[in-house]
Amino acid sequence: MRIYNFENGGPGEDKPDDIYMRHALSLAKQAFDEDEIPVGAVVVCQNKIIGKGYTLTETLKDVTSHAEMQAITAAYNFLGGKYLLDCTLYVTLEPCVMCTGALAWSQISRVVYGAKDPRRPKDLPCLYHPKTKVERGVLEKECGDLLTSFFRNKREF
Repeated sequence: MRIYNFENGGPGEDKPDDIYMRHALSLAKQAFDEDEIPVGAVVVCQNKIIGKGYTLTETLKDVTSHAEMQAITAAYNFLGGKYLLDCTLYVTLEPCVMCTGALAWSQISRVVYGAKDPRRPKDLPCLYHPKTKVERGVLEKECGDLLTSFFRNKREF
């Protein structure tokens, strides 16, 4: 069953990847406003957001409360199952090793991220499910600028 459609819009229209990444970016801004690391994520299935989240590690005092984990848990609950076949995760920052592992177990079809994580080791093997397609750099500047601003503010205090 194939239920996602990622065709480009017409002239002057945002591409679906940009539209969904903007949703993730709005969640990242909410995290920023709550003094959380500004990462947002949405899971999309059949052109519908079925899961969303942003980083809540400080609020929940839980280091596993990353945006991706929040979004995929919400998507599992929506679908009533543990697999995210034919779904896409949009996240503003490249997923960490923990989140990449969770995404592999979910068998998600596609991962799209904005900013690259500069702290991620370059020699790290690919941890995604073999069938998962990964797209990089969607709204990279906007996603990266929000993170840079957050950490710059933290260093000033």
